[in-house]
Amino acid sequence: MSVQPTLETARALDHADPLANFRRRFEFPKDSRGRSVNYLSGHSLGLLPRRARRRVNEELDQWGQHGVAGHFHGRRPWFDYHAQFAAPLGELIGATADEVAAMNTLTVNLHLLMVSFFRPTRARHKIVIEQNAFPSDRYAVASQLSFHGIDPATGLIELPAAGSTVDALAERLATEGEQVALILLPGVQYLTGEVIQMARACRLAAKHGCRIGFDLAHAIGNVPMALSRWGADFAVWCSYKYLNGGPGAVGGVFVHKRWADAELPRFAGWWGHEPQRRFTMDGDFAPMPGAQGWQLSNPPILSLAPLLASLGLFRRAGTQALRDKSLELTGFLELCLKAALGPRMRV
Repeated sequence: MSVQPTLETARALDHADPLANFRRRFEFPKDSRGRSVNYLSGHSLGLLPRRARRRVNEELDQWGQHGVAGHFHGRRPWFDYHAQFAAPLGELIGATADEVAAMNTLTVNLHLLMVSFFRPTRARHKIVIEQNAFPSDRYAVASQLSFHGIDPATGLIELPAAGSTVDALAERLATEGEQVALILLPGVQYLTGEVIQMARACRLAAKHGCRIGFDLAHAIGNVPMALSRWGADFAVWCSYKYLNGGPGAVGGVFVHKRWADAELPRFAGWWGHEPQRRFTMDGDFAPMPGAQGWQLSNPPILSLAPLLASLGLFRRAGTQALRDKSLELTGFLELCLKAALGPRMRV
């Protein structure tokens, strides 16, 4: 039976939705009459999980009760607080816990990982991004090129926005692949909504000897991924959009396990230092294996706590179930728009 673009159909789909009860676990903004609004800005700032208040208050209580001893005592000691995020974040991007770290914010993390993975030579010195990349990504990439004495006008390759980004990447690498040091693409292009063929992009990078990283700001919590299996070198993301971590929430990084013990150049800080030696205050940096070795400072606990509430919801819902609902919602919206607008609308 064909689906009809009617209110009755929408209500029937809602009634059959296995994720319907998750709506009650978030707080919605209210309009001037006190009614919950239809919130369509999750790509910019996700809604507040109801349990986030409790999680933050628990850490405030921990601070009040234990003071500095809260680093080692209480329900969730702060010394290794960040570690509990690695596994659930890894599940969202298709990575193991040791390939993931919750730390900093997106652009800070992008700079930190480009220190390690953008190592230009005379032969290979160009960076590939997509046209109309998120401005912060373009700023970061251009500044990294300039930092290495490379003019962004010649060192930055921007793939055309029309058509498939990865088709354009394949064409460009066929002619300039030997000059490319780094490919940086989104998981989902924020302006066009294109879901990038990340697995294929990784294969192209490997074929042409390039490093490849992804900005997952609009992909994590939105589309299923398998970064470790695909062979991406690194990825970065923010947590305040689809992950519902709150304004300015702590972001994260992925570093593929093949780099776990590699002696890559990096900017070091004491929270990336071996935990057993962290408080010996010695002067020689010994990085933790895996992604956590890129940490700099102790994490902001009060900013991480809301994400703890959110990730619990993601685990219960399941990434594939969320993606299935996303496709169903978008398909029904398209059906309704076509019924209302006919040939005046083009997808």
